[in-house]
Amino acid sequence: MLPPVARPEVLALRASKIRDVANAAWGRKDVLTFWFGESDRATPDFIRARAAQALAEGRTFYTHNLGTAELRAALAAYLTGLHGRPIGERRIAVTNSGVNALMIAAQAVVSPGDRVVAVTPVWPNVVEIPRILSAEVVGVPLEPAQGRWRLDVERLLAALTPGTKALFLNSPNNPTGWTLPAAGRSPILAHCRKHGIWLVADDVYERITFAPETSAPSFLALAEDGDRVIGANSFSKAWRMTGWRLGWLVLPPALVAAVGVLLEYNTSCAPDFVQAAAVDALAQGEPHVAEIRAELAAARDQVLAGLRALPGVEAPEPDGGMYAFFRIEGCTDSVALARQLIDEAGLGLAPGVAFGPEGEGWLRWCFANRPEKNALGLERLTRFLATSTACQT
Repeated sequence: MLPPVARPEVLALRASKIRDVANAAWGRKDVLTFWFGESDRATPDFIRARAAQALAEGRTFYTHNLGTAELRAALAAYLTGLHGRPIGERRIAVTNSGVNALMIAAQAVVSPGDRVVAVTPVWPNVVEIPRILSAEVVGVPLEPAQGRWRLDVERLLAALTPGTKALFLNSPNNPTGWTLPAAGRSPILAHCRKHGIWLVADDVYERITFAPETSAPSFLALAEDGDRVIGANSFSKAWRMTGWRLGWLVLPPALVAAVGVLLEYNTSCAPDFVQAAAVDALAQGEPHVAEIRAELAAARDQVLAGLRALPGVEAPEPDGGMYAFFRIEGCTDSVALARQLIDEAGLGLAPGVAFGPEGEGWLRWCFANRPEKNALGLERLTRFLATSTACQT
């Protein structure tokens, strides 16, 4: 008799090496943690207050699969203003987190055996979700050049062969902070249109950009209703709502009904009181979004300056997001190095290989922290490099 195990596609999934490293030091008070992607500040008071009020009002029942009418209308108005193009509420689906949005999008368009292309390194969920659905995933790597991360657009277009089902593109990118330039959108969208390829844009960090613009370039600003373009997003980062687990999808109108069915069979709906808080986040949150952008820009400058002052450290500049993705000369095993940093320096960083083989040898530092915490982390890394035999050949 065969053992009672999961199907081969699930067994083949790579476990999160971020969690693997973090779990090894879970609960240790002597470890400064920079491995998870979230701010060290709580959700703004007015958002929490609205959720508490909604709970007091008894908003604890099921809602529409696609989200409350109030939140869908608020998202439509917000996105229309952000991208300068009408995005109606009939294109919006509310999801239980950004990762749930990606899963629903993949379930809607990806079939077993399909070929999916992703720009890598990338948050592991982006590539593992299609694999859960028995798709083949091909990575097109970003490369460091002249102190920044770059995408060879021609190489990406060459990988998007006829018959490719979908492109998953995360910009600003986790872990590198690479952001697709505005001029890069049109050739990618035109190529996907030509070959009937779905373009799934993971826009979770679109408001966390260090450019003068208040939002990163988005395919939603160019897409027509009939395009195979799906935007996946979340309240987690720009509104400091990681634990609330609320996201959304922007869909072609013809896909919305099918997504509603998928939502019913996945989670049914997002909590009503959380959606109520999200409406207020959109209505009143712009000053807070501006505040977190300013905080993260200062934190980026602080951490990058500290890293670049260390011998043998390469730290390309991120254009957005909340991470420094860096490597130490001679260090090629990122998991071993991350574990050594825990044990010898009390420093918790995410190993680069967690974001795919292209990230091996790199480390990710989430700098969405108060300046004093980042400064202490840099001190610990400085002492480690001065005294450790790590990576010496």
